[in-house]
Amino acid sequence: MKKNIFILTVFSVLFISCAKRGAITGGPKDTIAPVIVKSNPKNYETNFTGKTIKIDFSEYIKVKDINKQLIISPPMEKTPTIVPQGSASKFISITLNEDLKPNTTYSFNFGQSITDYNEGIPYSQFKYVFSTGSFVDSLTISGNIKDAFESKTDDFVTVMLYDAASYNDSLVYKKKPIYITNTLEKSTNFKIENIKEGEYYLVALKDKNNNYNYQAKSEKIAFKNQKIKVPSDSVYTLNLFAEKSEIKTYTPTLESKNKLFLGYEGDVKNIKIFTKKNNIETPLRFTKSTEKKSDTLQVFIPNDAKDSLNVIVKSNNYSKEYSVKLKKLKEVDTLKVSLFANKKLYFNEKLKLKTTTPIKKINSEKIFLRKKDSTLVTFSTEINDFEQLISFNFKQEENEKYSITLLPGAIEDDYNTKNDSLKFDFIKDAISDFGNLKLRMKNVKKFPFVLQIVNSGGEIVGEKICTKETEVYFEAIQPSTYQVRLFYDDNKNQIWDTGDFKAKLQPEEMIYFPTLIDVRANWDVDQELELE
Repeated sequence: MKKNIFILTVFSVLFISCAKRGAITGGPKDTIAPVIVKSNPKNYETNFTGKTIKIDFSEYIKVKDINKQLIISPPMEKTPTIVPQGSASKFISITLNEDLKPNTTYSFNFGQSITDYNEGIPYSQFKYVFSTGSFVDSLTISGNIKDAFESKTDDFVTVMLYDAASYNDSLVYKKKPIYITNTLEKSTNFKIENIKEGEYYLVALKDKNNNYNYQAKSEKIAFKNQKIKVPSDSVYTLNLFAEKSEIKTYTPTLESKNKLFLGYEGDVKNIKIFTKKNNIETPLRFTKSTEKKSDTLQVFIPNDAKDSLNVIVKSNNYSKEYSVKLKKLKEVDTLKVSLFANKKLYFNEKLKLKTTTPIKKINSEKIFLRKKDSTLVTFSTEINDFEQLISFNFKQEENEKYSITLLPGAIEDDYNTKNDSLKFDFIKDAISDFGNLKLRMKNVKKFPFVLQIVNSGGEIVGEKICTKETEVYFEAIQPSTYQVRLFYDDNKNQIWDTGDFKAKLQPEEMIYFPTLIDVRANWDVDQELELE
């Protein structure tokens, strides 16, 4: 008995030793996406009357990001139940949770949500289609999305069709469209399929909450002004833009003895703020706030204000009145002056001083601008009330050291406070530290246009308004790599204007040139840019 046990033990050891000579690899890596074996009902089924769809696959799959990836057209009020999700399965089951429309073609585009379970290989853009009528609608429209202002366009943009016969602008805010698709990830192209012949309005949204309704405050929109006909050979381009919010202000808050903070939305370009006493309107000084990250105005309280202050805000058709109780706060904003830049200024960059309170007047006789050798430099000043900045214009010399001295009383604010004695030193860069850029524009469609040089952070470092010229020269540009953009200034206000959906206004055309321009120190760059 013992002998038999020994022989068995030796045999087991030998077997184990032999097994160690090789390793089981599991075969080559799976690189093939799963495929459909069958579906019930079959894909492109007509006269569909069921509630459940089952789709069988050739291998184990998993469903992920279904809420983001799945596009159902036309949209359903109640989301279908899709199982399983996340776990391995050789099938998916779709349960419809609402009654279907008669004589309607439905499509389920799964995007990249169905993948091979082991390797994650997607069954890309799988689409299940059925019709509740006797045939499947098969017409198609296509196009692309372009951001109206930014160089990069958002992905996952929702593109929608509304029936022209029943369309009005309010539908975009509260009703779902008839047909829908999505540009999906890293794509700006779209295609809407299985469309019925007819006339439609075409709208696109960066639909952040995925409800197919336009939220003007937080979402971008694009639209075609005129209805489109299907079938059509046209390829549609939609310019996606963020509307400017209509002006809206919020109850002011008392921040110091002489200052209120007034929160706002929209464009404050045309805003006016005043108080009224004995039926007499008195304008209130207000400036941009640098203390708050959100959109906030600083409103300065007059010296004669007592226990309360009526603040009236007006802008075009907007009007709002507030009553603010003035508490006896110890803190008060006093006049402080600082250098609004580094001590080393770029060549042709203006010298600017920043103040903490609104400026009433400047006494230039008490301001002295000197070079290193104490030679006085003549200058003129400009006041930007909204930014609380004083700019100095003077003939600049490269590689020169300067100082500016303010004697007491050189600057006086609205509260009759004057500055103490101040002195700031600064240096102007050498012109050789910068480059020059000449741009020659070809195929300009119209005038005026605005040409801008933009750095990698999106900041405008150079701008020219062109009324007839097609050659533009930028002098003393800081060495770096830049992108050039151009917009046609249709309303001649020298700023880019976004669109307005209700007014059916498209945004002004913005063009980014794909070629990046390398500006080097002490170099002249001559670049031709061609417009399509």
